[in-house]
Amino acid sequence: MQSPGKSLKEALLCAQSEDRLTVGVYESAKIMTDDPDSVSFCVLAMDEEFECDIALQIHFTLIQSFCFDNDISIVRVSDMQRLAEIVGDKAEQLEDAHCVLITNPADGSWEDPALEKLHLFCEESRRLNDWVPEISLPER
Repeated sequence: MQSPGKSLKEALLCAQSEDRLTVGVYESAKIMTDDPDSVSFCVLAMDEEFECDIALQIHFTLIQSFCFDNDISIVRVSDMQRLAEIVGDKAEQLEDAHCVLITNPADGSWEDPALEKLHLFCEESRRLNDWVPEISLPER
């Protein structure tokens, strides 16, 4: 099995090409509130410079709780800049890539092998009591 980081990158790029990505804490919270069943996967990113940002930590706690309550797989990455490079196409997205959601396609007729691998990885991590596993994104 390929690394979870490579699977995450592939899933993000696939979702981006199909316009199924939501980037940003507030944008993600809005999607989760309006249509939680449309959310398939959640990525939280934290850099050292934001570790002391209490408001962001509170948002992360609420997002994690929401994901647990709605059976949404969730992972953390420690390199927000790398995540922003993968998913960002606008300047404002690069600044708020702390939370990225992958939504399901509207017609529900798709399967993404990389996303399936990530769901299995998360499931296995939960069995080991690692509820929000950390994944390292591959370099360019």
